[in-house]
Amino acid sequence: MARRYHYSVYVIELSADVLYEARFRKANPGYVTGKPCVYVGMTGLNVDLRFDKHKAGIQSNRYVRDFGLRLLPKLYEMYNPMPYDGARDMEVELAIGLREAGYGVWQA
Repeated sequence: MARRYHYSVYVIELSADVLYEARFRKANPGYVTGKPCVYVGMTGLNVDLRFDKHKAGIQSNRYVRDFGLRLLPKLYEMYNPMPYDGARDMEVELAIGLREAGYGVWQA
């Protein structure tokens, strides 16, 4: 039986070096020094495979390709899997919540 829901949100920890990027800093005026910098995304693939594709430069976000360190499953596992519309909305809500908590967040 095929899985009914197969979309997931995911969070990737970025190196603090991403803070040297002006666009990233500008997108995070409320960043709290010492909090993690992260990328929030959604995928229909396995999240480990999606992370590997980012790092390999395949349909990747530049910040993940250049600064991505590891997945942070404690921040997203409880939401997955979900339908496409749910994942699309949760990607935005998760990014907003983390930014409000002082994280540096990039969400494409």
